[in-house]
Amino acid sequence: MSAPKILVIPGSLRTGSHNAKLAAVAAYEFAQAGVDVTRISLADFPLPIYDGDLQAKSGVPKHAINLKRMIGAHHGVLIVSPEYNASVPPLLKNAIDWVSRVHELHEARGEVFRNRPFALAGASQSRLGTARALQALRLILTSCHANVIASQLTLAFAGEAYDDMDRLKNEGDIAALKELVTQLIDISQRMM
Repeated sequence: MSAPKILVIPGSLRTGSHNAKLAAVAAYEFAQAGVDVTRISLADFPLPIYDGDLQAKSGVPKHAINLKRMIGAHHGVLIVSPEYNASVPPLLKNAIDWVSRVHELHEARGEVFRNRPFALAGASQSRLGTARALQALRLILTSCHANVIASQLTLAFAGEAYDDMDRLKNEGDIAALKELVTQLIDISQRMM
């Protein structure tokens, strides 16, 4: 069976973001597992706030089409999301809203969500990690008909979670990441 291509999307642009750091650690784990992994930044896909009137007037922005195509070029997707006020950050929600509007020739709108598994992770300084944001993100993605895998990682106390080499140091966090990576690879291979 051929190795799947995995896309890793950090849901934060902040300098020094715990979630960008976790996305890098996850991308390394995928590479160690022998898959072709791509890590992107949503800064490369700038989008206006979703507005149905704007879409009717100007169509779907090219960056939304490009992001949808990037997702479509991969067999599985890991989204690493921060938590803002117990929910999904606007940057990430807006990107999903626009991608859900892309309708290219010979495909149904939202097909990109249905044809590949998604995994969720997040890092936070709080004790709860990003559990509430990941719950909201799971709901958003499943409403787009995405297959969201059961394994997820909510990294608590993220500022103290890494060693001097920027690797996770807590055995429970390491095990949760490995389980997430293995499950996303397995399900991606089955859906290829």
